[in-house]
Amino acid sequence: MNIKPILENIVSDNVLHAKWLNTLSYMENAGAKKISASEHKEKVNLIILKHAAEEHRHAYYLKKQLDKLDGDLCKTYTSDELLAPNDTKFYLNALDVAVCRYLKQHFNLSGYELKFAAYLFVTYAIEVRADELYPVYQDVLTAAGSKVTVKSIILEEEGHLEEMLNQLRSFDADWEKHAELVIKIEQDMFNSWMQNLNKQIA
Repeated sequence: MNIKPILENIVSDNVLHAKWLNTLSYMENAGAKKISASEHKEKVNLIILKHAAEEHRHAYYLKKQLDKLDGDLCKTYTSDELLAPNDTKFYLNALDVAVCRYLKQHFNLSGYELKFAAYLFVTYAIEVRADELYPVYQDVLTAAGSKVTVKSIILEEEGHLEEMLNQLRSFDADWEKHAELVIKIEQDMFNSWMQNLNKQIA
């Protein structure tokens, strides 16, 4: 799906742009909370702590970028301050549920093991998405001469993706086969999200 025209439309309008930044901030914050929720009570490694902290920082950073747009916009995460609020609010949860269902079926996991495996695959899919989405957004920002920038997030997301790949390789020798299916689930959800978002702003 070609998202560039959608993002160009968003960036050209300050109110829409503010809601888009806020929507990204919401999703980064939701991701950070998901990572924390998947933690074991005691066996928490450095990568998980780092990843949760960086996702929280991304949420904060994106909120701070709102200061670069005119107007006192998007102070909270209420539905009227988000784009495609229903899709946005249920995105990660729906992906998590679908991935858990798949992993349960293929690995016969439960409890913490299931939570951790879902964290690996869901986070991998989201990092692949971020790796595609943020550079396109940055290109649109640069072309528009916007003061808003997501360059620092792009660099960190690339690091996250590499960390997730290392963890997945340790999890299962056939991780790529399973990751492909998870990517497909996420792709379908992303397309639906973008279509609904585009309808809202058209």
